[in-house]
Amino acid sequence: MAPVREDKELMSMRARGLMPIAVLAVTAATVATASAQGPAPARETVTAIVNGKKLAVDYGRPALRGRTVKAMLEKLPANRVWRAGVNEATTLTTEGDVLIGGKKVPAGKYTLYLYAPESGSYELLVNSDLGVPTGSGRMWPHIEDYPSVADKEVARVPLKSVTPPEAMDRFLIGLGPAKAVGASTITLTWGDQSWTADITPPGK
Repeated sequence: MAPVREDKELMSMRARGLMPIAVLAVTAATVATASAQGPAPARETVTAIVNGKKLAVDYGRPALRGRTVKAMLEKLPANRVWRAGVNEATTLTTEGDVLIGGKKVPAGKYTLYLYAPESGSYELLVNSDLGVPTGSGRMWPHIEDYPSVADKEVARVPLKSVTPPEAMDRFLIGLGPAKAVGASTITLTWGDQSWTADITPPGK
């Protein structure tokens, strides 16, 4: 019963504004540690309507914080595949069949990766493998071991390099508004670089 008495005494002291100095110190240290870690990277879901069907991309948004895109991509493993985001796997969910850069992607949920070779065009990788389960139930992307799921690629889409209207410190994936023909675009932007591909209904 002693621990119960101590808890009641502590509660009473807290109510009277007499929190022990040691407890206050621990609390302050905890707050300071959390502040030092900084906020978690932003996560965002963007959507578009293609041929009357919803398409969504969910991804994490890492920040450059003074670094360059080139320096970040130089850290890629030998397979030169990047998760196209940060932390959890980047996912694409489409309610209807679509063509991304002319490559057919059936309705369903996929993970997205970016193939960034040292030279040549970048490619958007659409993979039916949803990632590695974690203890929290979230899915982690394949990074160094991407070759182990390469055979599950649904599409490997060539991307066109374009100049963004403004540099983006945080990585950004945008889905263009649907046009009259029901088409859209997917654009990946980071720093002063952008890569894009059209999204259209099958047969367009």
